[in-house]
Amino acid sequence: MELELRHLKVVSTIAAAGSITKAAAELGVAQPALTAQLGRIERTLGGSLFDRDHRGVRATALGELVIARAGLLLPAMSGLLEEANRFSDGLRDPGRRMERLSLGSSTSALLAPLIQRLSTQYPAMTVATTASWSADDVAAMLGDRRIDAAVVGVCAGSRPPGGSDLVWRTFAIDPVFVLLPEDHALAGRTEVTLADFSGSEWAATPGDGCFRDCFAAACASEGFTPSSLFVTDAASCMELVASGTAVALCQAVRVLRGFVTVPLVGAPLTWRHMVGWRPDSAAAEFGDRLTACVGEAHQDLVERSTVYSTWLRDHSTFGVQPGHRTG
Repeated sequence: MELELRHLKVVSTIAAAGSITKAAAELGVAQPALTAQLGRIERTLGGSLFDRDHRGVRATALGELVIARAGLLLPAMSGLLEEANRFSDGLRDPGRRMERLSLGSSTSALLAPLIQRLSTQYPAMTVATTASWSADDVAAMLGDRRIDAAVVGVCAGSRPPGGSDLVWRTFAIDPVFVLLPEDHALAGRTEVTLADFSGSEWAATPGDGCFRDCFAAACASEGFTPSSLFVTDAASCMELVASGTAVALCQAVRVLRGFVTVPLVGAPLTWRHMVGWRPDSAAAEFGDRLTACVGEAHQDLVERSTVYSTWLRDHSTFGVQPGHRTG
């Protein structure tokens, strides 16, 4: 792992908070995920940064050195980013500047962290959002110029939605997990198979493309035919799972109180996340920055999920994609 500025922010936050639990709350991540991240940072730096006991954490000699350097680097980098943004904005044609971004999404879980990222990094920009369960509908809005850019998810075997006149970039590929109530007999497993639920009813939120066919094929490869797949909204899926009526297929980043997500052995079902725009639009000039923000927002969700972030350690081809592949 290479040391990044965000890692220095983690160390500084832990030092200021005085405990990993308080720092996790401030950073909006799960405490086990933050502990694991600190461990990776310490391995990269070659030693412990904090001594820990029941009263909290106390910086080691190495920790004090890192904290001191972070105190210089973080403000300097923040200033550099602000100056670079102002400089780059000054070079752009004012008539093409993204003062307002209209964004459509079929991935509701991603909207909140994405809006937070855009508001922080581009405070002068006005962001308007619209949501639909259908990636095809969002792509149609994009093609009709009703929105400037789109963030959608499709089954990994599907083509990008809309026509060939749209530009799409894949920013993340996630496995599909199983959603179970906390008291389910298999809730404590680190992995399950589809065949473990061969006698169950199934539920999933709506999606375009080949997901239903891919699900049926994955079940067939494990020797059974699913009796049903109830396609419904997220709230109804949760109700079906909570009542024991069905087992739900869900995004790996989902964290829901009273439920657990469990990975499927071999990741037989995968979901591709993409950001898109029209090549002749003002959003095309903003495309690289928007793609970076979307990837960061997705990573925020990953780090909040202890199950997914742990699973990713052994499945490095998933999650946010290096270079955000054109898709």
